[in-house]
This record gives sequence, C-alpha cells and structure tokens, in this order.
Amino acid sequence: MNKDTLEIKEILIKSGFSDNESAVFLALLQLGRGTVSQITRKAGLNRTTGYDILDSLVSKGLVSVSGKEPKQEYLAESPDHLIGILERQAKEAQKKISAIKKIIPNLKSIHNVAGRPKVRFYEGTEGLKDVYEDTLTSHEQIRAYANVNEMHQALIGYFPKYYERRASKNISIKAIIPDSPIGKHRASKDADEKRESTLVPVEKYNFSPEINIYDNKVMIASWREKLGIIIESAEIADAMKKIYELAWIGAKTESAKMEESGNISL
Repeated sequence: MNKDTLEIKEILIKSGFSDNESAVFLALLQLGRGTVSQITRKAGLNRTTGYDILDSLVSKGLVSVSGKEPKQEYLAESPDHLIGILERQAKEAQKKISAIKKIIPNLKSIHNVAGRPKVRFYEGTEGLKDVYEDTLTSHEQIRAYANVNEMHQALIGYFPKYYERRASKNISIKAIIPDSPIGKHRASKDADEKRESTLVPVEKYNFSPEINIYDNKVMIASWREKLGIIIESAEIADAMKKIYELAWIGAKTESAKMEESGNISL
C-alpha cells in the first residue's frame, strides 16, 4: 500500500470507519467490482471477515451487490456517498447531544459524590406524586409546612388515599397550616389521619410551596410550578428540623392569639 493510499486510509479511520472497512473499501474502489475472494485477497483479509465487512459497507450505501452466489459481485459506489454518510452521522450526533443536554440536570442530581447532598428533581403532576410517595418511606414523624388549598387543587383526588396510606403505615405528621376553610377542615381530621396541626393566620402565612422534613430528607413541592425536589442530606435535614421547631413555637403563639380573638375554630 503506497503512501497516498495509507494517508487516505488513515483519514477514513478518523472519519469513523474501522481498519478493515477502510481496507475493503479501498480495495473495491481499485477493483471497481469483484467477488468476495477477489476483494479480500486484495485487502489482505480472510473470506469470512470479508463478508461481514462488505455487508457493513452495503448497509452504509458505499457498496452494492449484483448477481447471486457463487457468482455474486460487489460494486463500489461513488466516493461522493461518503459526504452523505458523514452528514447523516453529524445530524444523528446533534440529536444525541440535544437529548443528553436535556437530561444532564437529572444526571447531576443523582451523581453520588461523597459528602455532597443528593438533590433530585421531579416535574409535572406525576413528579409531584413521586415526591409525596417518598414521604411514605419516613421512619419518623414528618414535619410539614402545608398549604392544603394548593395541595388539593394540584393533585385532585390523590390526597384522601394518601392520608389513609400514611396513617396505615403509622407515620405521623406535624403540620403548620394556613387557617383557610379547607385548612380548618383538614385539621378537624387530625386524629384519624395521625396529624398534629397548628393553624396560622392565612392573611399573614399563606405560604407556598409545601415543605416536608423527615429522616435525612427535605421535600419541596411547588404546586404552582409543578416541580418537586428532594434534598437528601443529614446536615441540611437536621438544620431544617431545628428551624421547624422554632417555627412551631411561633405557630402555636399565632394560633393562641386567633383562639383568643375568636377567629379560629376546629
């Protein structure tokens, strides 16, 4: 194989062809047409390998076949076909790049780096259900900031069964809830749903999104943006639990003020 042919072969290999594909394609270009035996002899390969390589080149549109065995011959197509192949590969590569870019945030969120909190993102209605399903794995009482109005509007029909399932798993919950009519109604079911609620003035604390703190996790459910987030970190969860206990004391004070003024009734 002369210097020019070697250089051409190297370029073909860099363009995505295997060593054997390059050898067979160059041999067939030089022959124009030939049988498997003729082509593999010129390419310096065995006959069995030649069949596989020729089939690959046929599938790429660089080689065509005429006749039937034992007189079957292979014909080299115009080298111009190489440009079309590379253009198609470039388009496919761009599609793959675009697809990978979309999932990079998800891949990063599950990337387990030692000592770093795990953050998982969930989108849409099903994603919000997924983050709530995770709370049913809790091994301790859940601490929650819960806007019942938005919860029930976002996941219509989901929560009655959820409350039953949580209670059946003996997972209790401590909840700070805005004092809306539906919030009051929910609090009235505390005993059945294994919940301890404290109502706070809705005009001052109509918060969103919902936050649940349990085990080593902090779950955030944004009903308006249809986005769920679970942060898994013992340090962050511990800090959020302590902050919650301070908030609980404040919520109890606000609730007592409402009771004194006659603005709350369960």
